[in-house]
Amino acid sequence: MTTKLDEFTKSKEKPSVEIETGNTVKITQNINGKKSFFEGLVIAKKHGKGLTGTITVRKVIDKVGVEKIFPLHLPTIEKIEVTKKGRTRKSKIYYIREKTKRVARKKIR
Repeated sequence: MTTKLDEFTKSKEKPSVEIETGNTVKITQNINGKKSFFEGLVIAKKHGKGLTGTITVRKVIDKVGVEKIFPLHLPTIEKIEVTKKGRTRKSKIYYIREKTKRVARKKIR
């Protein structure tokens, strides 16, 4: 027996790509008629594949780390492409933040 909430959730879901932590993804968004791209490493995936599911994507721009949290079913997202598959042992790879800081610090000196 399905409830009205379950039916609503299934009707709003988009077909999803298999996104895993460690993958490099390219996200295409259409904001006010202009396309914008964000390509980076998936460091966290939260709340599953349902309507509340999100991914955290990180990239480095001019030696500064930038992270964005994307809801998977955001209406402005046109497509999500997996450009490179990664292999990790953890579900959240927040330790990448510290590694990139250390590498950046060595390059500055």
